[in-house]
Amino acid sequence: MSNKGKLIVLSGFSGAGKGTVVKGLVEKYGYSLSVSATTRSPRPGEVDGREYYFKTVDDFKNLIDYNGFIEWAQYVDNYYGTPRKFVEDEINAGRDVILEIEVQGAMNVKSQYPDAILIFITTKDKETLRSRLEGRGSEEAAVIEKRMKRAAEEAKSIDLYEYIVINDDINTCIDMVNSVILSRKCAKENNLEFIAQLKSEFNAAK
Repeated sequence: MSNKGKLIVLSGFSGAGKGTVVKGLVEKYGYSLSVSATTRSPRPGEVDGREYYFKTVDDFKNLIDYNGFIEWAQYVDNYYGTPRKFVEDEINAGRDVILEIEVQGAMNVKSQYPDAILIFITTKDKETLRSRLEGRGSEEAAVIEKRMKRAAEEAKSIDLYEYIVINDDINTCIDMVNSVILSRKCAKENNLEFIAQLKSEFNAAK
């Protein structure tokens, strides 16, 4: 089997619990989590290299020029991007890396890494998503409506993902995502070199 790690792209609606799923995958199954770079200022308690790699605008633009990001985007006045070096170093070391990114970024990653596994986390229906957003108790009605409208836009791209996992129970969802990844790693098309090697060994033993 290939000694390289897998690149896993996790997307999902705001409120569907993808951040909690990612945290569970890292803690329970030992996946590596790609840390994004940003030009925004650190918030209280944030540590460089843990929450984000904090960059100046000039440093960030230099990395863009040198193809240092797998994907990047500008939101309002700040830049955000996925550093290429960390991801490729981890994959080459045999570790599976999770990227928690939006739909557009996911498509950019897939175009560069055709073997990347694209997984979309969703609630079982629209009303459950709304209920979870309201249940946070930390956002105004206008913000919730904005998130629901964004979810409606993201829903148009769900069929671009290879796997859809419904988050009805967080622990079950974490285990299901892990199972999807393991299944993909065991797929025939991901083990062609191993199959050829095995056949060669048995043929030589005749």
